[in-house]
Order: sequence, then structure tokens, then C-alpha cells
Amino acid sequence: MKVNVTVNGEAYERDVEPRTLLAYFLRESLGLTGTHVGCDTSHCGCCVVLLDGDRAVKSCNMFAVQADGHAITTVEGLEQAGKLHPLQQAFWDQHGLQCGYCTPGMLMTCVAFLKHNPKPSEAEIREGISGNLCRCTGYQNIVKAVQQAAGAETAEAVAS
Repeated sequence: MKVNVTVNGEAYERDVEPRTLLAYFLRESLGLTGTHVGCDTSHCGCCVVLLDGDRAVKSCNMFAVQADGHAITTVEGLEQAGKLHPLQQAFWDQHGLQCGYCTPGMLMTCVAFLKHNPKPSEAEIREGISGNLCRCTGYQNIVKAVQQAAGAETAEAVAS
């Protein structure tokens, strides 16, 4: 089947096997390896990408043909003109990553989350990232990074 998608602002047309998952289409057909596959069951969130700019989807649980006609943003599309996206910068500043495997999906989840909730509380952030698993950080610095990116950095986050 033919799939026409816009990924990170660039249009692509590819022939794909109908059962090809979006994650593998992005990685293997387009060479965008920032989208990670951690579980193939949609539990870990490493594969999250944005659909049409603001909807976080788990690309290991979506067929590439379902993305036909849509715009996809991957972690590679966050950086613009050599400048990190504010969330990427916040993850760096707040040490919100360790091994980095979950980071692309976590970033994409947080981008979508902040588009829908630009001034979240800590509890809302924790709920917002609950579909993403991180085995290294303990989440505290990820929460601080989201607070920083939202402009809601608390005195506690600044002090630590």
C-alpha cells in the first residue's frame, strides 16, 4: 500500500506492507531512529510520536497506513534551526535523562501534554507522563524539566 505522510515537515510517499507498524516505518523506511521501541505492547511509551502536531500516539501500536495523510513529528523534529526545543533544553538543564532510552518518547509525550495543559501542577505532570516508563531516573528530574519548560519551575526545583 502507498502511504503519504509528512514527517517533521517533510513529505514522504512510500510503499509499505499493510501490517507495518508506524514505529518500524519511521525507523526502517525513513531512517528516523530516535523513535525507540522498548516493548512492542504500548506499555513503555518509548515510541511516542505526535500525530497532527498535538496528539501523542504510541507508534508501536499504530500501523503506518493509519498515518496516511497525517503529519507526524518525531523527536528529530523538535530541534529547530540548531536550537533545542524548550523541553529538550529543560531535560538537559534538570538532568531529566540517564540512559536516554525512554527520553524520545517522554519528550514527545510532554510536548503534547504541555500543549493541552501549559501550566500543570506536579500531580498533573505525574499523571501526564504515567504512560511512559523510565527505569533510570525515578521521574523527579523529569517532573522538574516539565515544570521548567512550562515556566512553572518551583523554588524547590531551583534549589535542588
